[in-house]
Amino acid sequence: MKRPSWDEYFMEIAQVVAKRSTCLRRIVGAIIVKNKRIISTGYNGTLSGLEHCEKKGCLRDKLKIKAGERQELCRGMHAEANALLFAASYGVDMHEAVIYCTHQPCVLCAKMIIQTGIKKVIFNGKYPDDLAVQLFREASVKLKRISKN
Repeated sequence: MKRPSWDEYFMEIAQVVAKRSTCLRRIVGAIIVKNKRIISTGYNGTLSGLEHCEKKGCLRDKLKIKAGERQELCRGMHAEANALLFAASYGVDMHEAVIYCTHQPCVLCAKMIIQTGIKKVIFNGKYPDDLAVQLFREASVKLKRISKN
């Protein structure tokens, strides 16, 4: 049995976290790691206490909004944002941390990731948001895409 690299190990955990997602369009998980220790996790879905999209329906589908556009028109929260907010709500320092995401972050999540001081984003799946990539480059946040096993 081949022992996974740290990146493979943490990405597999992010994929397990994604299984909690309540989004009907895209299943996403994220974990924040500092010094090889998980400090926060998040998955995409509706806000705490609100009905899940499975029952309420997908607002983005109803409005025929394409992926990568108008992220604010959604009842849910992205996995990356959930992981960041969870850590922040407990006062966890994310400076110099790494975030593992099952998909490339959108521009809104990219802004939050940059602002927290996270220095590396490792992801699997592509997401149609070139501005996010541009902002990461300008902020010297390293992006690394690893393929799914």
